[in-house]
Amino acid sequence: MATSDSWDKNEEVIKVVVFQLAEKEYMLNVDVVESIEMILPITNVPLTPSYVKGIVNLRGVITPIIDLRTRFQLEMKPFDEDTRIIIVSCDKFKVGLIVDMATDVIDIPKDVIEPQPKVVGSVESEFINGVAKIDKRILVMLNLDEVLIPVKRVSVDEY
Repeated sequence: MATSDSWDKNEEVIKVVVFQLAEKEYMLNVDVVESIEMILPITNVPLTPSYVKGIVNLRGVITPIIDLRTRFQLEMKPFDEDTRIIIVSCDKFKVGLIVDMATDVIDIPKDVIEPQPKVVGSVESEFINGVAKIDKRILVMLNLDEVLIPVKRVSVDEY
């Protein structure tokens, strides 16, 4: 297990945004994160998948919002003061990801990210790129491309 004190200064390090979803900690490379927002008024869009909560006008940019709990088929939870929308940039468009809480921005050595363990029946396993054990934490690297595949198929111009 890697600890933040045991890292070699010559190791390639990446900066990640850590967030919580249903008691698990996930991470995204900070390079794809545009901003982290409080929950905003969301306008529903008819005939969208259930995990697309709608759109928001974020500083003049219409941004689709995805609820990761719904996308991962997790139990629903009402939004509260800790709920955040992580705005990510992916293939020339922005998408907001609703998460339970954004907790940290940390540096981790790239080589501590291991392939995900195969868990039979895990719905969310297709959305995982790897796992890092940092101190006593297990951080799951989100595979943003897989999470956003259905959203990429719809042009933002259609909203």
